[in-house]
Amino acid sequence: MILDKDLASIQEVRDLLAASKKAQQQLATFPQEKINDICHAIANACYENSEKLAKMAHEETGFGIWQDKVVKNTFGSKIVFEKIKHMKTIGILSENTEEGIMEVAVPLGVVAGLIPSTNPTSTVMYKTLISVKAGNGIVFSPHPNALKSILETINIINAAIATAGGPAGLVSCMTKATMQGTAELMKHTDTAVILATGGSATVKAAYSSGTPAIGVGPDNGPAFIERTANIPQAVKHILDSKTFDNGTICASEQSIIVEEVSKAAVIAELKKQGAHFLSVAEAKQLEKFIMRANGTMNPLIVGKSVQRIADLAGLTVPQSARVLIAEETNVGPKAPYSREKLAPILAFYTTATWEAACALSMEILHQEGAGHTMIIHSEDKNVIREFALHKPVSRLLVNTPGALGGIGATTNLMPALTLGCGAVGGSSTSDNIGPANLFNIRRVAYGKRELEDLRGEPVSTEATSQEQLINTLIEKVLERLH
Repeated sequence: MILDKDLASIQEVRDLLAASKKAQQQLATFPQEKINDICHAIANACYENSEKLAKMAHEETGFGIWQDKVVKNTFGSKIVFEKIKHMKTIGILSENTEEGIMEVAVPLGVVAGLIPSTNPTSTVMYKTLISVKAGNGIVFSPHPNALKSILETINIINAAIATAGGPAGLVSCMTKATMQGTAELMKHTDTAVILATGGSATVKAAYSSGTPAIGVGPDNGPAFIERTANIPQAVKHILDSKTFDNGTICASEQSIIVEEVSKAAVIAELKKQGAHFLSVAEAKQLEKFIMRANGTMNPLIVGKSVQRIADLAGLTVPQSARVLIAEETNVGPKAPYSREKLAPILAFYTTATWEAACALSMEILHQEGAGHTMIIHSEDKNVIREFALHKPVSRLLVNTPGALGGIGATTNLMPALTLGCGAVGGSSTSDNIGPANLFNIRRVAYGKRELEDLRGEPVSTEATSQEQLINTLIEKVLERLH
């Protein structure tokens, strides 16, 4: 008998969840030191295989640059572990005897990890580390186009867990990936929380599943080069970011905004550092390939090189071109350059003042990318402050590459490959997601006041001391004598 693919996927999910739940219950009894050892083993194994897994992901998906994926894998393993290794995530977190409050970390249970094809291996490493560090198990739903590299990453992780004495079944992945199977993973009663990284449809499905979820919406971060900026450095940061893994990190810049006063200097520097400005005709030709008819990003351009994108669009550009830039004045769903583009393509806007740039960046973000990330290059602290006060983003990055700054590689933000977008972006948190997002806090609170204290009345209970009773009697005798 041939089992229906969807039914097989659903049954596999149930089996994986049962095994992970059993393993997680065992993990939850381990002391902090033992869990740290398991995480250390996972991080080391992933780091040692970072090049192998990067090449596998690149070959399987066709996205990005394998050398940059090595950096991502190093980030998702070694750098993440170095940040979280001393975090207290198990048992008593704090105890304040004066206030009568004690805080205890409580693991959530089993995490459902949804993995995109743009950053498959590094995201598996990162989500595994933060989940296990917080005392949880995790079951992954892989993007079908990256299944082979994801499964190999999990095999390496499980070998490391076994070596460190961790329970079998703690970390696993669907091998029969279907939409119905993923839906079962998200809705199952054994799933404690969903970590959703992917497209808008994936994130919306996670939030509508009925299970607590932490999701990431699309980014569309503009980069404002304000007149006081170090222009060569700003341009370097933007191009380094947008070309890293061919723009597949969601926090990478999607547009550049400059003031009239510095436009010529910025354009000259962009060209000097390898940007190719499209003519009006070329820009019209390319924009047909940025979005599909249904308004979503064309997967054919995702993570592709400038030359590959130019070939698709029938354009001829210099071999030295690092990014393609189109001057733009419009913002909206029918202005493709104003949208998110996970490829080395940028829009270029010009405004008269920083105030106008402020308003334009908000317009760009509100049409797509609200809650995610924006970048400003400036030496004017007042302007930076104004942007910080008003922009609808969870991360305002200053004088740093967007892609690497947003994930915490070139900044001191929590190293993360899941970046919360806050309520304005439809997310449950604005954090860079780390272990602290994956455990609950049980608070033990000692009584400090009585009802009479709240009412402002004298306390009168059987527990009243003998001294208090004597004082009360003396007060009554004195009242009668007077």
